[in-house]
Amino acid sequence: MLTDTSIELRTTRASMLLRAVVWLMSKRKPVFPKQASEAKTYLELRDPPRDAAMPESMEQRFTVEHWTAAEQQVVTIHPKSGPGEWHMLYFHGGGFVLPMFKEHWPLAAALVEKCGISITLPLYNVVPESSYADQDAVADAAFARLAAEHDPARIVLNGDSAGGHMALSLALRLARAGGPQPGKLALFAPWLDVTMQDEAMRAVEPHDTMLRIDALRELGRVWAGDRDPASPECSPLYTPPEQLAQLPPTRIWTGRHDLFIIDSRTFTARLREAGVDARLYEYAGAPHVFMAVTPTREAKDVFALLEEFLAS
Repeated sequence: MLTDTSIELRTTRASMLLRAVVWLMSKRKPVFPKQASEAKTYLELRDPPRDAAMPESMEQRFTVEHWTAAEQQVVTIHPKSGPGEWHMLYFHGGGFVLPMFKEHWPLAAALVEKCGISITLPLYNVVPESSYADQDAVADAAFARLAAEHDPARIVLNGDSAGGHMALSLALRLARAGGPQPGKLALFAPWLDVTMQDEAMRAVEPHDTMLRIDALRELGRVWAGDRDPASPECSPLYTPPEQLAQLPPTRIWTGRHDLFIIDSRTFTARLREAGVDARLYEYAGAPHVFMAVTPTREAKDVFALLEEFLAS
């Protein structure tokens, strides 16, 4: 039984719609390999990575800008009424190795519509065709441009899964650099330890329809390149307290049928110990990045909490 008031269970049972989606997910071809031994073949035989095209309807629904940062494509989406008071820099997930999913576009649209924000999405180069250095470069360049055009205190960094890792890592780099800082940090099911060391994940693994511990470890090793995957640079779960203390107010959303919930709990506790205003919201029966299923009760709750977080 969780007693830490920084961790809140938002739902006690998955909604019917979410359960139906999870069942459909279980019948489809897995997004990621299931075994570490399959990772190399998975990367070699996959289709050339191409970002899912933005639906044409979004050009009519929103004001859309296309630009580049560090020679990589970036898309900014504003409400038709004009730029939002808050600007979100959002990094899509995909284990650092997969491009933008088609599901990320409706998620971005929902964030703009439900929270009244502008959102910028770097379509970053992926590993192993590219490197972690290219991913860091586009994150740094995108934030620098936004901070030059928008009050940094009204910029929120966000991302899902590996994208949550990218948002957090960017926040830590910015804190170390001492320049303009984002006002808030929001993370959707972040990948916090690419080595997946906490054995408590084994109890969650049978319920996770998307992620497998050993396969993720191998993908994390590929992404880390010449670095130690267990270093704080690669696995921000192990960031020293004095560096964590420099982070802005932080909120995390994770499903209880998501491997990453274990590290999300640990990280939330470490943030609180470091003096950061941090809170974790959990959802019963919810899978990895469940908020991308935007019509569900759970996703709507996430958007409402995020809107509340930005208004506070």
